[in-house]
Amino acid sequence: MTRVRRAVIIGAGIAGPACALALAGVGIEASVVEAHPGPADGVGAILTLAANGLEALRVLGVEDSVKAIAQAIDAVEMSDGAGHVFARHPGGGDLLSRDELARVLAERAEAAGIPVHYGRRFIGASQSATGVVATFDDGSTVEADLLVGADGIHSTVRTEIDPTAPGPVYEGVLGFGAATRAPTVAAEPRVMNFAFGRTFLGYWRLPDARIGWFASLPRAEQLSWREIREVPNDRWLAELRQAYAGHHPGAELMASTLPDDLIATGPTLRMPPVPHWYSDRMVLVGDAVHAPSSSSGQGAALALESALELARCLGDDPNRGAALAEYEAIRRPRVEAVAAAAEAANRVKAGGTGKAETP
Repeated sequence: MTRVRRAVIIGAGIAGPACALALAGVGIEASVVEAHPGPADGVGAILTLAANGLEALRVLGVEDSVKAIAQAIDAVEMSDGAGHVFARHPGGGDLLSRDELARVLAERAEAAGIPVHYGRRFIGASQSATGVVATFDDGSTVEADLLVGADGIHSTVRTEIDPTAPGPVYEGVLGFGAATRAPTVAAEPRVMNFAFGRTFLGYWRLPDARIGWFASLPRAEQLSWREIREVPNDRWLAELRQAYAGHHPGAELMASTLPDDLIATGPTLRMPPVPHWYSDRMVLVGDAVHAPSSSSGQGAALALESALELARCLGDDPNRGAALAEYEAIRRPRVEAVAAAAEAANRVKAGGTGKAETP
């Protein structure tokens, strides 16, 4: 028997604490180690949790805590860049910031007695017949039966499993957002609006009557976070105003936004299919292995689903290798289908047709 009894999880974003809670539920002792010096307040952007994400949170025991701080969206409305509505459908999920969701999950893990260690960056691991040893930049080590890589789209664990693993792919779009007072923009409460055209815009009414928005700025050249931050907000806002000139309600929202309120959410990235999800004693979960672009609206929900499924497989099958193989076999088709649909949506946002190019 090779049953997993103790796991170390790299990353305390969304997937990491969720995985720790799920593993604890099947009797596997887990600890979480995070590179940031503390809970990642202000890291990440707004996300929407659809019904599948909320169901995963219910299983983890945090649905009520999340819904208490989230903004419910009851409908989604779609229009063109001239303001003509062409579709509306019920549903939409719950809207909150990524760091708030991560905080709720980390607090729940710690309340359940799961250690969450901050300020220790994972730098490598060694596997043996008896376990895996994770090494951190402060010289410390942690030994376990299994190492779980929940360390995001730029995962170090991914390259430990497979040094030739692909990295994230840029989809030709930079993301920006803000909250602004725009009295000329009509937005129903609890409705998410998507406006398409040469550029893409999402917007909704906040409880304080401001309008929250997020926008895509097509850009062929990928910029690093450092390069994005080096450009003053007033210059980015000038580019956005030019890109959204004549767009309704993009032009109004950009005109109402102050440079100090503008937030860059960075280049829109996705993970291509990852050939190897696991090795003998290491496995990937969440964005480290299946990060669809933000167009999917499913990144966090898929991470939560995978955390639960990994725990279920490990709890059901005492054979570690068989459990990891089953986890990948169940999750890979679903996450790759979601990623493909989001990739097509991003080609539209970047000014394309939505169809994959052929040689």
